[in-house]
Amino acid sequence: MNSHYNDDNHIKFSWPDLTDEEINEVVDTLRSGWITTGPKTKKLEQEIAEYVGTAKAVCLNSATAAEELNLRVLGIKEGDEGIVPALTYTATASAVIHVGAKPVMVDIKVGSAGTPEMDYDRVEAAVNEHTKAIIPVEIYGIPCDYDRLYQIVENKKSIFTPSSGIQAALGRVAIVSDCAHSLGAERKLNGETRHCGQLADFTSFSFHAVKNLTTAEGGAATWRPISGISDDDLYHQYMLLSLHGQSKDAFSKNKGGGWEYDILGPWYKCNMTDILASVGLGQLHRYEGMLERRKQMIEYYDKKMDEAGIDRLTHYSADWTSSGHLYITRTPWLDEHTRNEVIQELAERHVPVNVHYKPLPMMTAYKDLGFKIADYPHAYDYYKNLITLPLYTLLTDEDLQFIAEQFIDVVNKYR
Repeated sequence: MNSHYNDDNHIKFSWPDLTDEEINEVVDTLRSGWITTGPKTKKLEQEIAEYVGTAKAVCLNSATAAEELNLRVLGIKEGDEGIVPALTYTATASAVIHVGAKPVMVDIKVGSAGTPEMDYDRVEAAVNEHTKAIIPVEIYGIPCDYDRLYQIVENKKSIFTPSSGIQAALGRVAIVSDCAHSLGAERKLNGETRHCGQLADFTSFSFHAVKNLTTAEGGAATWRPISGISDDDLYHQYMLLSLHGQSKDAFSKNKGGGWEYDILGPWYKCNMTDILASVGLGQLHRYEGMLERRKQMIEYYDKKMDEAGIDRLTHYSADWTSSGHLYITRTPWLDEHTRNEVIQELAERHVPVNVHYKPLPMMTAYKDLGFKIADYPHAYDYYKNLITLPLYTLLTDEDLQFIAEQFIDVVNKYR
């Protein structure tokens, strides 16, 4: 083994790509004295909206907060249901629980990209008079089939009963997308290519430290135009929900004579700060180049996996362009036990890998809610031999070669 790689600190599973551009933005913010929500956050909101092609964006302290506020703006509450996939990170389902609604899990199917999409037939069967949202996940950076999702909600319009003004304006179950992985991804909808953020009715993005674009912690909510609903009014509702129901933010209150404010509801605290937004501004200015590097890395991995007979995703096609967030492999001759042995041996060879994700019905919190993995056999089958390889833009071509060679060598021992 190359001595360069006899070091657990050389290759990380994930690492943020930060440069002087981000550092200078943060320093500028610190020197300004305005470090909480203010002009940098508002600028990032504007630039995110312009990037994804929406009228507005709301920057918050996490994608989980963004997803939760999307549901709250829709008026989803106790007695309502939100449909989620069984194979996802907990935030997809926990946001439904946070608003008092019931998460309804459906099993997955392997989509045309090789991704674990919700089984759309099962989604359609699960929609009932209590369903207020379908929450698809753009897992690994690849958008799912929105043509099919909109067909489902149109087919079920006759049993939909709105319980808020915005639900009435939609006139059907809302599609509220978890795009934590997918900033910059695109897919065709009705034959027209659209960015994630333009595909669903409401969308949440993540800017966590492991994401393609990071603010350390953070996220954003966006939405498509809704007939009869003002974008400005929606934006104002997010502002109220994210800052204690306070009628003025701190930046407005700080202006001369503007101290007085009202509390319009006993709501939540999940605003983004200007320090975090400064990191995001630097990242967004470099983002297209970062996406191109990810594509180059994925193409290298793809060639190696195809030669070795290892299943992998299709990140790029005529119908979709991935954000290239995660590189997923599934090795047909491994099971859960041997997969875990492979992960351990790779760690010993200084190649950190991961698993995205263990299905939610296998987690204690969801087992305690009555979910059983036996009811989601396809999710378990997808998970049992899944291994995620390192994929971040600081990896060199030499790093990629080392990772691929070590991975293929280890898994071939189990053929």
